[in-house]
Amino acid sequence: MRILIVEDEEDLSHALAKGLRREGYAVDIADDGITGWELADTNEYDVILLDINLPELDGISLCQRIRQSSNHSDVFILMLTARSHADEVEEGLDSGADDYLRKPFMFNELLARIRALLRRSSSVRSTLLQFDPFTLDSKKKEVRFENVPIFLTKKEFGLLEYLMLHPGEVISSERLLEHVWDIHADPFSSTVRVHINSLRRKLSSHKPGAGEEYIQTVQGYGYKWALIHTKKEEST
Repeated sequence: MRILIVEDEEDLSHALAKGLRREGYAVDIADDGITGWELADTNEYDVILLDINLPELDGISLCQRIRQSSNHSDVFILMLTARSHADEVEEGLDSGADDYLRKPFMFNELLARIRALLRRSSSVRSTLLQFDPFTLDSKKKEVRFENVPIFLTKKEFGLLEYLMLHPGEVISSERLLEHVWDIHADPFSSTVRVHINSLRRKLSSHKPGAGEEYIQTVQGYGYKWALIHTKKEEST
């Protein structure tokens, strides 16, 4: 999943980016509202962390501009604010934000808010995705085959999670690159194909051919996760 941080406090933005990347998210950073708009308008993000007090273009105005754009109106926006007045928080939500956090906040709470927002884009309302015989826990960053753990890299996990969140849907390499990698990824490289092949090998280590069976290639279009949900439950 790909996140844009629009925050002018450099220490905070870089600390957040470091922590989110450690969790497996692809992260881009903007330190003013205009740069934030240029990145949001050019790239496809799953979540935008948006400070209200920004130079060049304030967070409220940027949020409104994003919501007015037909190409990016469905991105989740989480406002970060040092303001404590209820009417100012209300203004942020009315401008189109999906949620907000008051500074200072705990990083684990931020992670929980991000997971909650991402679940809104799926029929799944828990952190657990189960497609027998596979189970993926987005909170614990675990993948299991019949309860046996499969050890994946962060990018492999990100690819599998995105495919599982869109079962049966054909996802192009470009779209996978947009959501799993950051702005520095080379769109002309074979990065996605290489990671898909590696992911398939690891899935097949527990069942020969499982990688190709469950992550299918649709020639000329992309890849799809071929299983349907078998169970939904909450992960604590």
